[in-house]
Order: sequence, then structure tokens, then C-alpha cells
Amino acid sequence: MEHKKIIRVTTVASSLKVLLKGQLSYMNQFYEVIGISSNKKVLDEVTLQEGIKTIEINMTRKITPLKDLKAVWQLYRLFKKEKPDIVHTHTPKAGTLGLLAAFFAGVPHRLHTIAGLPLMEAKGKKRVLLNLVEKITYACATKIYPNSKGLDNFVRKEGFTKAEKLHVIGDGSSNGINIEHFNPTLFTKEQNEALRSSLNIPTSERVLVYLGRIVNDKGIHELIDAFVNISKEFENVTLLIGGDYERDLDPISPKTEKILNTHPKIKLLGWLKDVRPYLAISEAMIFPSYREGFPNVVMQAGAMGIPVIATDINGCNEIIVDGVNGYIVPPKDSYQLEEKTRIYLNRDLPFSSEICRKMIVDRYDQKRIWKLLHEEYIHILD
Repeated sequence: MEHKKIIRVTTVASSLKVLLKGQLSYMNQFYEVIGISSNKKVLDEVTLQEGIKTIEINMTRKITPLKDLKAVWQLYRLFKKEKPDIVHTHTPKAGTLGLLAAFFAGVPHRLHTIAGLPLMEAKGKKRVLLNLVEKITYACATKIYPNSKGLDNFVRKEGFTKAEKLHVIGDGSSNGINIEHFNPTLFTKEQNEALRSSLNIPTSERVLVYLGRIVNDKGIHELIDAFVNISKEFENVTLLIGGDYERDLDPISPKTEKILNTHPKIKLLGWLKDVRPYLAISEAMIFPSYREGFPNVVMQAGAMGIPVIATDINGCNEIIVDGVNGYIVPPKDSYQLEEKTRIYLNRDLPFSSEICRKMIVDRYDQKRIWKLLHEEYIHILD
């Protein structure tokens, strides 16, 4: 019997390669899965990794009307040719362009996963425009999947779409987490000591870590303000920062960048292919983001058995239970971030590594997420 055809669309190919890793090959057992995104080189890597067909259609993350119209036309022609049963989009721009094209191409099932909304931080005319675009996107969809309960509530409150279109898969997250891969027992004491040594971190030093893009929206200014004060009080604390700058989209201030590059207790790691070794030598993560869908790094930290000091925003406040597997602080509040970090460093008893890991395993094992999404596809196609 011929498999049903599902096309998954993202703005950039790294979303297919990293954020949906494993899910595409899992679904390819039951359906003919095609991945569409920008950047043929990375798409070729997705084909090798997931065993699916990929097609390049260039999309931008910025507002580029002429390029966007061209992408819609290319997507429309592709959908008419491939005749998919489902088009499932991820990321804001791919959602808008992909669902518009799928609507006009007559694709029967048009699905969109919401994993963070840039408009949450927008103001004025830009917010009005982004609200309109979001409503158009959802109007073209037949089903919408916020990847956190907080996002689901936000979309309902803003009246972006009909409530019956909305559904959160499981406990949230677009892809869950590979709990076998993110496991602290994979790293020996000797390996951890060797990594510390390579970074010139003494064994007596306490290590905190931030993983993510080095941009305003991730709360980098608050993180650095808080850590500068903490480092004056606690002389044996080092902060690891793993991630890249995005100076064209969301640059941080020159003052903060200078501190990042010169502070003796801050170690810039750049983009990390494998974050696990750095989580293995850390005792807590600090994640002061302003907005998220469902942050993978917070789940990764928990699966590695370390607590997280995170902001009270979508996703974070669902993964972290205040005082149990970390702390929750208000966003954009460096004082509260500093205070909770101080409380953590002064704790007599550490957070339980076993509890931190169990809370991720029980709720966000990616095999459970894949199974629930597959059941959703079966229900839709039936």
C-alpha cells in the first residue's frame, strides 16, 4: 500500500537537522516524508541523517516581501506537484509562507507547530504587523500545535485563532529529548577532570553554564550584570557561555560584549557541537531568556541531572518547578536573577541530580513525543 505523504517545512535547514533530529526518520517508517528548507548543503546532511528526501526553497528570517512572494510561489508549485496529504510547518516564517502556499494548493491538512513567538517582544507598528501575519498564518492552518501550555494560553488570550484548532502534544516540546544521549553516566570523573583542565578551571571551582544565542532576547545583559556582582562575592565561581552572536538580528550592547570578552571568570566557548561535556562539569544552568516556545537546553540540562535558574516564561516555567529542579525568576530582572543565583550558591543541600533527571525522563522522553504526534497524524488522516 502506498504511504501517505507528509511535507515538513522549516525556515532554516538546521531546524530539520537539529531541532527535529530523529523525528523525521521515525515518521518516515509510516509515511513518505519530505523536508523543505533553505541551504542545500545542510539539507543534504539531513537526507543522510534522517533518510528522507529534501528539497531546497530559500526563505529568509527577516521581512523581505519580494523574496517571500517568490518562496510562496515555489512552495505552491511544489505542493501541486507532490500532492502531500499533510504539510506541517515549523518556525514563524516557514509557517506563514508554507501554509499560504498549502492553502492555495489545496493541501487537505495544514499543520503548524508554534515554538516561540518573536512578536511577544515587539511593540508599536511592528507588533500590529506581526499580529496580523500570525492571524493569517493560523487562518490558513487546519490544526495548530503550540509546543507549550503557556504558548497555548497566549494564543487563546490574543484571539489569534479558534480554540478548536489548538492542541498541545503531550506535556509540550516539539521533539522531546533523547534521554539516552543526554545522560550524566556517559561521562566519567576522569573525562570531566580532563575537560576542566583544558579550560583552566581548578577542581575547587564551581561552574555555572549558559547555553544559547548571545542576543538581547536571551537575557544576556541581565545574566552578565548578575554574574559580575556574583563573581565579586564568590571568588570560586566560573561562568561558561556556549553559543554564537547574532549581531545582524539582535545585537547585544558593546558594554556587555566587552565584559564577555574580558572578564576573567567568564569563558566563551562559541557554538558547541556537543553540549553534554560542558553540562557534565557544570552544577547549574542559568537561562534568563525573555521568550521561548519550549527550550531544548533547559530539558538537556535537566536530563544531565543539573538544576536550572530560569525565567518565568513559556516552557521554562513548565519544565522547572521552583525549588524542586531549579528556580524561577521574573524576566528582565537582573536583581532577582542575582539573588536566586546567590541563594543557590549558598544552599547547604544541592538539588537532587536524580530528581532533576527523572522530571525530564517522565515528561519529555522524545520517543513518547514521537508516538503521540504519530497518533495525531493517524487521527487527522482518518
